[in-house]
Amino acid sequence: MYNKKKAGMSAVALALAVTVAFPIQTMAAPTLSIGGFTAGADKVISKTPSLDVDVQAQSKTPEITIGAGVQPSDPAVAEDVTFTAGAGGLVTASVAVAPEDMDEQSYDEEENAGGLFGYTNLGIARVEDHLNVRATAEKDSKIVGKMEGDSGCEVLDVTDGMAHIISGSVEGYVSTGYLLIGDAAEKYANTIVKELATVTADGLKMRMAPSLEAEVYDMVAYGEELEVLEKLDGWVAVEFDGQKVFVSADYVSVDRKLKTALNMTEFLYGEGVSDVRVEICEYAKQFLGNPYVWGGTSLTKGADCSGFVLSIYKKFGVALPHSSRAQANCGTKIKVSEMKPGDLVFYSNGRRINHVAMYIGGGQVIHASSPKTGIRISSTYYRKPVSAARVLYD
Repeated sequence: MYNKKKAGMSAVALALAVTVAFPIQTMAAPTLSIGGFTAGADKVISKTPSLDVDVQAQSKTPEITIGAGVQPSDPAVAEDVTFTAGAGGLVTASVAVAPEDMDEQSYDEEENAGGLFGYTNLGIARVEDHLNVRATAEKDSKIVGKMEGDSGCEVLDVTDGMAHIISGSVEGYVSTGYLLIGDAAEKYANTIVKELATVTADGLKMRMAPSLEAEVYDMVAYGEELEVLEKLDGWVAVEFDGQKVFVSADYVSVDRKLKTALNMTEFLYGEGVSDVRVEICEYAKQFLGNPYVWGGTSLTKGADCSGFVLSIYKKFGVALPHSSRAQANCGTKIKVSEMKPGDLVFYSNGRRINHVAMYIGGGQVIHASSPKTGIRISSTYYRKPVSAARVLYD
């Protein structure tokens, strides 16, 4: 039988339970003013906002701010959106938005959230050679990377003249005195951005003409970025060490982008590598970013490929001739697969040896590459190596 008194008590109990679980502010129904709302620090919600907010009591309808309130660029989106949360009450429980609840437009917005050339707060290095990226904001802290002039970065924060940045795989701090930020960076970026072809196959052949029958100039490794000179039917003309060569359009991805920082993370040398080999590699890395000068032997003012190697080894008591072809005949010839850090590796132009680099472990070499790039670290197979030599005995 229906018990009116019992039913009334149950309703009161239920009301009390709801009040405890979902606190209700007894004032006029609040409105949520949202102009490009953000839930948390890493999600932009374009559908259902989080209701995990702070309510500030006002004499009129309270205004509730969600997250940091990123302002959208579309005026139509920037208009206030109002919601009524219950009849005179606001539920403060968070509402989660699962990926499957986001529509296709939401995914597009997430995908394009990077802003200009993939950066939301762009910074550009304005230096003649390289800008040091340091581990902390302390100006004498360890160098963890180097940004070439006109390299781009994401500026995370700026404090006391130091910017916390991410550029490629490098995160650290740079002086704002050498960094364009904001509108100035965006305007400048449009004048310097280049089309780069990123290699999507390992051992991609670069030819002297846009034809499969053309002479192979060299090979390039997966992930290498080459400046695009011209796009043809099925081929892309790129610059490689000052030479115009051609690669198949099927094996490169062409995008307009800015250069990023060179990673300076220390390499793992593996077991059985002597201290002297580690020392010679670490010594060589100190000169990353310094200029290439044909015929030069100065590690600071400029050296060519053999001059760089000559001067590095001189520090460790080993004398070498100033010629990559002559250096290839020094020491003991070894297989490229047998190289240890500190060994020399040689490259040719198809006719004779014309370049030398020093292996530093981890599948990488350090070398005075070209007038454009200076002293840098590359994959051992950034070109196809033709021989190797051991001149350091330990």
